[in-house]
Amino acid sequence: LAPLWAAQWRFALLVAVAIGVVSPKAAFAGFSDDIVVIVGSALVLSAAVQRSGVIERLLQSLAQRIRRPQGQMLVLSAAVGLSSGFIKNVGALAMLMPGAVQMARKNKASPSLYLMPMAFASLLGGLTTLIGTSPNIIVSRVREEMTGEPFRMFDYLPTGLALLAIGLVFLSFGWRLLPANRNAAQGMDEAINISSYVIEATVSEGSPVAGLTVAEFRDRHDGEVEVT
Repeated sequence: LAPLWAAQWRFALLVAVAIGVVSPKAAFAGFSDDIVVIVGSALVLSAAVQRSGVIERLLQSLAQRIRRPQGQMLVLSAAVGLSSGFIKNVGALAMLMPGAVQMARKNKASPSLYLMPMAFASLLGGLTTLIGTSPNIIVSRVREEMTGEPFRMFDYLPTGLALLAIGLVFLSFGWRLLPANRNAAQGMDEAINISSYVIEATVSEGSPVAGLTVAEFRDRHDGEVEVT
């Protein structure tokens, strides 16, 4: 529902500008907000680190030094947690996910052994700095409005780092609770295989939908049918 709500808000804003309720200057004022700039900068930094190839080289070195899947999982989770404080938690997780899946296949282990702990670590690591996760920035803005002083970059660090350490300690033995019988798709074709959710049909002559455009066909079915 989130994309639908977002689309409705954007449409409402456009209508408000069109009828003069909101001025064009006010409509685009949000793009100059510090939160938008900081989050956008963090995403750019994440993309730059990902494209540099540094992550891939570090993962190759890790795979050679640590052979046990549990040890690799802990190191990957710690790396995601520490990185999440500086390049945004979602970006840090996205950078290390492909390497984690490759390690799982090489060790013939379930990808969930790596991916789920890394997801937890990214959430905890995002609590360590101001830019680790977007809510931290928003809370800092609210504090500045209420007290006149925002949170600084590392004000979150004592609490966030303690929570990350506790999370890693739990993962060191809690990984046994993860499902061990789930395997990743072997290739891209399998990963995007949606044959179980697709119906292929032929529009016969004289059908009520014959001659309709895709948009008209979707409108006829109240948008509940997605045409591929």
